[in-house]
Amino acid sequence: MKRGLLLNADDFGRHPLINGAVEAGVTKGSLRSASLMPGEPYFAEAIALAKKYPQLGVGIHFTLVDGNPVLPVEEIKTLVTAEGKFLPNHTAFVQKYLQGGISKAEIRRELTAQLNKMLQAGVTPTHADSHQHIHILPGIFSIVLDILTAHHIKRVRTPKVSGRPMDFFTGGLGQIVGRWGLWGISAWGKNQAKRCGFVTPDYFSGKVAGDAVDEATILAIVEELPAGITEVMLHPGLRNADLVQNSGWQHDYEAEYEASCSERLRSCLEEKGIIPVNYTDLDG
Repeated sequence: MKRGLLLNADDFGRHPLINGAVEAGVTKGSLRSASLMPGEPYFAEAIALAKKYPQLGVGIHFTLVDGNPVLPVEEIKTLVTAEGKFLPNHTAFVQKYLQGGISKAEIRRELTAQLNKMLQAGVTPTHADSHQHIHILPGIFSIVLDILTAHHIKRVRTPKVSGRPMDFFTGGLGQIVGRWGLWGISAWGKNQAKRCGFVTPDYFSGKVAGDAVDEATILAIVEELPAGITEVMLHPGLRNADLVQNSGWQHDYEAEYEASCSERLRSCLEEKGIIPVNYTDLDG
């Protein structure tokens, strides 16, 4: 089996500096996949880029936290704050969800509206994933699979992180617990997706709770890349200062942008016969 590297840029459509990083990653580097946030202000700009670069597979980045809804707030009252925004982060959402404060019917309506907005803009998603991995939560993942099946989209991210066991014990206690919790839920989700006829990448990598995936990290991943397709989740951007202020997330966007455009990475992939791919390559 051949080896494929699937670099996916999350948060496409959120900011011009993210959209610009995606465009550079496609034209100059090894990026071939991105995930689009339908409720964000630069959605139309991202749609134009998706149509301009057919080699870029564009999925839907379902959003229920830290972003803007597509539906009017009066239709999704349990999902939004008094300001009409989604809850600020995964932790706030999960707490409310476990307490029974989130309507699953509203989740279904909002996610359906997000997908319909993308389809009406003329782009059929290559796959689905979500902001802060909310889609993989039990009770929500089945809704996501139902919506995708109804639209004949059968590719989905299951963020079951690959790596050595000791890699899961780096960082603080919250990061460690988060990694193991996500791994367990994602392992369950991967099995559920396959039972429902979905395809997912063979392996998933990236810093789900830690530092940026810089050039050295990606090169190390490539050195140990197994047969099959490995997805590496990225959040590339062109200027850290502006994006950190915009998002409130202390992340090294520039490092991930530079990694996606790395000439060393391109040379390494060519030398090893590893192909940069997107989600449509899972069908083969």
